[in-house]
Amino acid sequence: QAQLVESGGGLVQAGGSLRLSCVVSGSRRNINDMGWYRRGIGDQGELVASITSSGSTNYGDSVKGRFTVSRDNAEKTVYLQMNKLESEDTAVYYCFADPSPRGRLWGQGTRVTVSP
Repeated sequence: QAQLVESGGGLVQAGGSLRLSCVVSGSRRNINDMGWYRRGIGDQGELVASITSSGSTNYGDSVKGRFTVSRDNAEKTVYLQMNKLESEDTAVYYCFADPSPRGRLWGQGTRVTVSP
């Protein structure tokens, strides 16, 4: 059964960096879009970043210029490099992957905590 396995979350001071990783396992299907959402305490969640199979990217306004999404198609892995972290970035980050021809897989979530 296909699943996404995330890693890389943790505690970091404001201004620091973290790198999240998410790998698709158990699926032989091609992967279309991949990316990350996040949900902080008391909010509905937001798109952080997404990337198509050809490498086109899209970012949420709050992370533009600080976060970078990338992927390795051969390894079916998506990354999120987070720089200049702020306390407002504290959230649970969920990766997603869209296997061809349709559908969406979700990771289990990894917590990122940014201390002042």
